Amino acid sequence: MLAIYLAPFYILACIYTGRWLVLWLGACHDIFKRKVCRGAVILVFGLLALSIPIGFFAGPWGIGRFINQAANIWFGVFAYVILVVLGADLIRIIIRRIKGEGRGLVKRREALARGGFLCLCVILLISIYGVVNAKIIRVTPYSVVIHKDGGSLDKLKIVLVADLHLGYNIGCAQMEQMVEKINGQDPDLVVIAGDIFDNNFDALDDPRRLTEILNRIRSTYGVYACYGNHDVAEPILAGFTFASDKKKQSDPRMDEFLKDSGITLLQDEGVLIGDSFYLFGRADKERPGRGIQERMTPGEITRNIDKDKPVIVIDHEPRELEELAGAGVDLDLAGHTHDGQMFPANILMKFLWENPCGYLQKEQMHSIVTSGVGLFGPNMRVGTRSEICTITVEFHPEQSEDLASPD
Repeated sequence: MLAIYLAPFYILACIYTGRWLVLWLGACHDIFKRKVCRGAVILVFGLLALSIPIGFFAGPWGIGRFINQAANIWFGVFAYVILVVLGADLIRIIIRRIKGEGRGLVKRREALARGGFLCLCVILLISIYGVVNAKIIRVTPYSVVIHKDGGSLDKLKIVLVADLHLGYNIGCAQMEQMVEKINGQDPDLVVIAGDIFDNNFDALDDPRRLTEILNRIRSTYGVYACYGNHDVAEPILAGFTFASDKKKQSDPRMDEFLKDSGITLLQDEGVLIGDSFYLFGRADKERPGRGIQERMTPGEITRNIDKDKPVIVIDHEPRELEELAGAGVDLDLAGHTHDGQMFPANILMKFLWENPCGYLQKEQMHSIVTSGVGLFGPNMRVGTRSEICTITVEFHPEQSEDLASPD
C-alpha cells in the first residue's frame, strides 16, 4: 500500500527533475530548444519514469521481464538523480543569494551547462558503482562464545545468509557466487534467515538451474531456513507490496523449490542437531504464513527444551531481542534490514533497529544481523555490501567474560 501513497511524490519528483533536464540540455545546445528535440527528450524521460508501472502490469514473461529489470535499475538511478539535483539546486539558490542577480544571461547559461554536466557525472559514477558493488559478495567473519556445554562439539562454524530475493534482480549468477563463497568456508551449518524469494515465483530466471546450484551447498549438518516477509505470493511494485485482508502465505512452488534445493524449512519449529544444540526457525512477524495464525513467543520457543544446551534462533527480522535473551536464547541470527542498502538509508537504519546490521550482545545472547546477499527494489548497493557471514561459535560451559566481535 505504501507504493500508492508514494506515487504522488514520485510524480512530482519526475516533473521537477524532468524540468531541469530540459533546461540543462537547452543550455548545452540550441538544438534542444526545438520543439521536436524537446519532445523527444520528454518522451524518453517519460518512458523511463513509467517503466516501473509498465513492468508491474507487463508481468514476468517475455519483454515484461526485461522492463522489470530495467525499472529496478532506473529506480536506483532516479533516487540519486533526485538527491544530486536537489543538492545542486540548493547550492544554486545559496550562491544567488550571496552574489545577487548581477550575472548575465550568457554566464548563467554556461553555469547551468557546466553544473548539469557535473551532476550527470556524479549520478553516473554513483549508479555504476552501486550496480557493480551489488554483484560482489563479501565474507564477514564473527566469533562468539556460548557458555554452555556443546555436547560433542567444542566449536561450530555457521554460515549465515539472508535476503536472497530471487527474482528480477538476483538469479543464477549471484547464486553461483554465493554457493562458492559458502563452500569456501567449510561450514558445519548453513542457515538462511528469510526473504529467499522476491514475492513472485514466476520472476525466477531458471528455477530448475537454481535448485541445482543451491543443492551444491556443502555443510556437516545441512541447510536450514525460515521465511521472511517477501516469501509470500503477492503483487509487488517498486519493491513495495499492497495491503490485503487475504492471508498472505508462500506460493506452494516456493515450498517445493526449497525441498528440491535440499533446504529444510523451519516454520516456527525447532530441531535438536547432533544431540548438541537446538536450532529454531521463527515464522515471520508480519506474515507468519500457511497454518500459523500467530507465531510463538520467545518464552514458548524455549519452554519445552533443555536450556542447558545451546539455543540458536533464525528469525528474518531482528525483533524481540530482549525477550529472546530473557527466554534463554544464546544466538539470534537475522537479516531483513539490508543495512539500508543505499545511502543515506543506511544511516536511518540506526534509528529503526536496535541492531540494524552486525553484532550486538544482549545479556548472554549474541545478535548477528546480515546485510544480505540480494536486493530489495533498486538493483544497486551504495554505502553497504552484499555478504555472507561466517560465525565461529565456541562452547565453554565455565562462566567467563564474553568476547564477541567481527574478526
